[in-house]
Order: sequence, then structure tokens, then C-alpha cells
Amino acid sequence: MSPSPPLVTTAERRHRLGRRHRLAPSARAATVAEAADSVVALHATDAATIFLSARARLAEGDPDLIEQALYEDVSLVRLLSMRNTLFAVSAELAPFVDASSARAIAVKERRTLLKHLDEDGQGLDAQWLAQAEAAALNALDVHGPATGSQLSAAVPALRQKITIGRGKKYETETGVATRVIRLLAADGRIRRGRPRGSWTSSQYRWVHTEPWPAVPAAEARAEIAGRWLHAYGPATEADLKWWTGWTFTDVRTALAAVGPDQVRLEDGSTALVGPGDTAPEPAPEPWAALLPGLDPAGMGWADRGFHLDPAHKSALFDYAGNIGPTVWWNGEIVGGWAQRSDGEIVWRLLGGPGRAAEEAITVEAARLAAWVGEARITPRFRTPLERELVA
Repeated sequence: MSPSPPLVTTAERRHRLGRRHRLAPSARAATVAEAADSVVALHATDAATIFLSARARLAEGDPDLIEQALYEDVSLVRLLSMRNTLFAVSAELAPFVDASSARAIAVKERRTLLKHLDEDGQGLDAQWLAQAEAAALNALDVHGPATGSQLSAAVPALRQKITIGRGKKYETETGVATRVIRLLAADGRIRRGRPRGSWTSSQYRWVHTEPWPAVPAAEARAEIAGRWLHAYGPATEADLKWWTGWTFTDVRTALAAVGPDQVRLEDGSTALVGPGDTAPEPAPEPWAALLPGLDPAGMGWADRGFHLDPAHKSALFDYAGNIGPTVWWNGEIVGGWAQRSDGEIVWRLLGGPGRAAEEAITVEAARLAAWVGEARITPRFRTPLERELVA
């Protein structure tokens, strides 16, 4: 009779999160790339999320340090990748993210755009698209980093308009600039540079760059799966499929290459961890964190039951399943926070974690307010609790 898989308790899962996601003070990262690698990738759909997620995981450093990593050292880069979502990953990991996820997205994006061009009936085709892309890259070479509107002004082809769904109820006329730029970015031929405005701005300047080195897709998926298991395990195939957006076949092939171990959870179910990663996880020191909307600690699993009371989900998530700003105590989501128009950081607990938690959260809220300074943060995905707090 084979031995029963080792047990990983709910408390140990929270200990892992605090230490491996670098949220416990003693585990905080020294560099921005290290902070990103600890969770595989930082969500980047909302410009402020990268900065606030990195801040929570860094031992020290202000927004300038994160801007330096993104725009000067380029040790952190944004890629349209897992789940067709924008993430920020370390330059070291970027080729694997590109090969595991972004390549397939780029192929689909190109096929979709060519279909729209063909249906539009103006004679725009693959040759026209290639010429438009070449002209956009040439403009960046000549004029330097540029926003989408600046590129459109410099490249006549990008001012072209097409009709999508001609003759149908959803018929609409749209410009091609955004779609061509998105395709160039998905192909790794341009990247998002320093935006106009502050670190909370999404009005990026585009920079001509070289595509990432080629990595076999299967090898890349195995690399991502292994790193993800270390950061998020114990977890399930369904969790990995949700997080990556891969097919179940790709998920299972990648996990087979990693060779994970199986563990038991307190509810009697089983889950996976990295090879040999079954030792008990000691508790880190007590920790509190105020994490932004879409932070990886809240978005890393399809099933978040080990750190989130289901009764609190409706307050903290929007209708599409995006998590808003959250308050954490020792690996558990215990409330939400927001920034009011005058800059004040306000928060509310959902439950009673105790006096020690409230004192630690108060200190962490003050630390966040000092770090944010004069910047104002409005999450792109508004949640019920966040809206209530700023009202």
C-alpha cells in the first residue's frame, strides 16, 4: 500500500504565501526583477498595479527605482501573455513567457486583423499590413519613442479606418493604429517605454526593440509551470490552466515535464507542489500588507478558498472576477482599502482579525501613503468596497 501524500495545512499555505511572495518583511526582495520573479509575473493591465505590487515586496525603494527597472535598465518588461493579459516579467524570464504564451497570442492577433482587413473590402491585405508595420518601426527609428497618437501622425497608414461587421447590427468604424501597434507589441518588435505623465499613466511611448530569443514552446511552458508551482503551490491543474490560459493538454504536458509531488489539503482534496517541495513551512513573522487590485497574491489561483472567506468575495471583486485593493494579515485577506481624492488611504476590515492586526495594518497604511505621496490611484476595475470607501 503506497503511503498517503504529505499534508499541507491551510496555515502552511499562508506561510508559503507570506515568504515566497515576499510579503513578510524578512522576505522582501532587493530588486524589482526579484520581486516580479517571486510571483512569476506582476499584473500590468493597470499601470499603478506594477508599482504597488512591487512596492509591497521590496525591502526599500521608491517609484523611481521601479521606473528605472522598466525604462532604463529594462530588467522588467511588459508582455501581452498569460490569459491574453498584460503582465510585467523579468527580462530573464521574458523569453519563456513569450514562447509559452505570447507567441500564440500574436498569431491569433494577426489572423484576426487580417480577417477584418479582408472583410472591410478596401483591398487591404497582408502586404499592406507588413508595409504599415515597417513604416511604424521606421518612424520609431527616425523620431525615437512615440505614443500611439504620435505614431499615427507620422505614419499615414496608421490613420486608415476600417469597418468591422459591415452590414451587421454591431457594424462599427475603427482606426487600425491601435490594432497594428498591439500586433507589433505582441510580436515583440516594440515595447512600452516611459509614459507621458507620472507612474500611474498608461499613455506609453513605444520603443522599437528586437524580438525575444526563440525558446521551444514545450520547454518554455515547463519553465513557467515549475516557477508557478514554487510560488503558488499547493495548487491544481485547474489553477494553472486558469492562470495561464493554456489548454488542459498543454498544462498536463508541462506538469509532466516538471514532475510535481502530490500533497493533501485539509479539506481532503489533493494538490501539487514542486518536486520535493513537501517539507513543513514554518511561520514567518506576523505581517500585514495593502495590495493593489489585480495583485498576484489575489489572482494566482482559480480557487482562493485558503486565503479568502467566500462571504467577502462580492465586496472585493468586480463583476468580471477582477480583485480590487485588499488588506492582508498573515496570508489571509481581511479587508479592502482605497485612496480618497485628497490622498488619504482608508481601509475597512471584513471580520475581526484582532488588535495586533489592526495596529500592523495602520502602520502599513501609513507606509503606503508616504510611498505614494502626491500620486492619486483609481483602480481600473472598481469593486463595491473600493467605491464605498472613496464615496
